[in-house]
Parts: sequence; C-alpha cells; structure tokens
Amino acid sequence: MTNKSHVQKVDVAILGAGAAGMMCAIEAGKRGRRVVLLDHAERVGKKILISGGGRCNFTNIHCRAENFLSENPHFAKSALARFTPSDIIALVEKHGIRYHEKTLGQLFCDRSAHDIIAMLERECAEASVRTVVGANIISVNRSEQFQVHTADTVFQSESVVVATGGLSIPKMGATGLGYTLAEQFGLRIVECRPGLVPLVLNAKDREQWCDLAGVSAEVVAEAGARSQRGSFREKMLVTHRGLSGPAILQASSYWHPSESVSLDLAPDVHVMAPLLLRNARRDTAAAINAIRTVLPARMAERWISIYPPDDWTNASLTMMEQQLHAWHLTPAGTEGYAKAEVTVGGVDTTELDAKTMQSRKVAGLYFIGEIVDVTGWLGGYNFQWAWASGVSAGLSA
Repeated sequence: MTNKSHVQKVDVAILGAGAAGMMCAIEAGKRGRRVVLLDHAERVGKKILISGGGRCNFTNIHCRAENFLSENPHFAKSALARFTPSDIIALVEKHGIRYHEKTLGQLFCDRSAHDIIAMLERECAEASVRTVVGANIISVNRSEQFQVHTADTVFQSESVVVATGGLSIPKMGATGLGYTLAEQFGLRIVECRPGLVPLVLNAKDREQWCDLAGVSAEVVAEAGARSQRGSFREKMLVTHRGLSGPAILQASSYWHPSESVSLDLAPDVHVMAPLLLRNARRDTAAAINAIRTVLPARMAERWISIYPPDDWTNASLTMMEQQLHAWHLTPAGTEGYAKAEVTVGGVDTTELDAKTMQSRKVAGLYFIGEIVDVTGWLGGYNFQWAWASGVSAGLSA
C-alpha cells in the first residue's frame, strides 16, 4: 500500500464487469450487500458489445449441461438449473428489449447489444452497486479479510469474486489475471486453449484448398477424444488459411493439437447413387455433377481433381462415397486467442462448490464465467453460463 492509497470497506469486491460479474453484482446487491464492481477497461461489458455481430446472442432456449465442455460434465447443472434461459428472457422483457430467435434456439437483440449493457447498468444502479472502471488490479491478498489493491485504493472485503474472463480476444483487454489469482490461492487450472476458433490447415492442405476461400457448405464436423467428442452439423467456410464457419468453430473447442478433424461433406446424402444405377454414365463430369448436389461447383471440381477414383467400378465409387462422408484433416493449429470467441479450460471445477461457485479451499473466494473450466457451444450458451454462474455466486457472496 502506498501513502496515496486509501482504504474502502465493502462486503463484496467483484473483479471484472462483464456478463458474469455484472449479474453477480446485481444479485449480491439485491441482498443488501455493499458491492464494488471493478474493471480495468474504460467501460463495462466491452465483450458484450461485440457479441453476436453487435446484437448480443444473450442466451439459447435449448441450453442444457450437455451443451458445455468440462472435465466434469455435471458441474454446470446446478447453476444452469438455478438461472435458466427463461429467467434471462424475463429480465430482458422487463426492460422492454425486443429480441428474436435466429436459428437453433439462439436469441438476439433486435436492435443492439447496447440494450443489454443498459439493462445491466440499470439493474446494478437499482441494487446500489458501485462500479469503478479504469481500475487496474495490482494485487489481491487475504488476512482476516481480502485486500484488493488498485493504483489509489485498497478495497477491504469479506468476499472476492473473480469474473475476469478468459484469454480470448486480447485486443478487448483480456488478461491472465484471474488464472494468476487462482494459482496464488492454490487452485488447480485445467490447461487452457483457444475455443470456438478457426482452424489453420497444414501447408499441403492450404495449397490444395485455400484458394477456394469464401466457399461454404453444410457439413458434420467432429473432433476430440472419445470421452469428449463433439459433432456438429452446420456450415463450414473455407478461409485463406484454413477452415471456419459454425461447424468448424464448434468442433475446434474439442480439438487438440496433432489430432484430426473428421468432416462429413454430404450428411444424409448418398452422393454416388446416380452413378451406380444400371447404364448410368460413369466419368469425371458425371461425378462432378453428383458432388455438386452437396458441394459448391468449385469445391466439387477440386475434390475430383485431388481424389480421382482409381477406376469407375462399383468398388471405387463406394470408396469415393465413404471418403466424402469421412474426410480426415489434421490441422496445423488454430487462429489462436486473437480470433477465439472463448477460452477452453480454466479453474478446475473440483476446486469449486457447484451451488455457490465458492472455492473449497479459500472461504469467500469465488470464480465465475469464462475463467471456470466450463465452455459452452456457439450460440448463446456461454452467455447463459455467465448469467447462471454469476447469479449462483451473487446469492452467496
């Protein structure tokens, strides 16, 4: 503590004014707790503002624990049951925010993510939450109480809630502070990696495919080990460096370096069936025409040029069919945290109480949101985890 620092006493200090932190502050404030919400950014909810293309995909009506990746797949159940999609929808409707369902249960604001920020700020104000932006956390320690040190203030609190987010999108201010604090207090960290992120192909595959950047197709993408394997039927997009699109982003959270990704390029379609008919034409043009029923023309032509059949027998055509349904690629890597929407891994859930999000080792210390080893699918699931984990901690801290 410097001579210029002054001490402020609060009940709850929340580090991070994102979706989880603000929701936690609201719930704790409603209980009459003296809450300070601290964020190093110049304004609250910066990542909320860029979410969903600026319209904030604030929940998914189909949200279940099965939509999350974690070393403990059951951990999220308690919080998700305590605060459901219906609860956040009720809050959004209370504030008169118009919204719509896009696809697969994803709910977006009609107008702007600014509406969600305004909602959270109003709720914080009504709960007497004090918000301090531009507050760089220098250190956090604990004796009889916690001391959260910023440049000019020491906040003494009974509870500290770490809602600092993950490592994704560092240009928005993401840091590793929360993980440092977890390790400082003796909590285990499940190894982190970028999730919901485009994949980069190896040099050979880039040369063969990436000049088709912009081409997209509906596929089933699968990745991951048998115990934690994700399979997603959505669009795939070819990029200048590899593959993206919803199907690839989803699968990327399950992918580990050196593993392959399996792509079904023709879900539920027997592509070669027309060529197997009696007296059917069997040549390159016929094969391209067949493949064009499931893939864009340029990709169909490229497929045949790279994977021509040995001959035009039934066996070769069957082999081509199988390859279209199980195209295995081994990516060179991902586009990294700069392009990742989330961080996979984080504070080990065995270290936390599933009902309250409180550390089992350090009373009064809580971890919520993206920093926890609970990672949602694309499509509003991570927001629902932020709301739910924030409420769980706010009811206890």
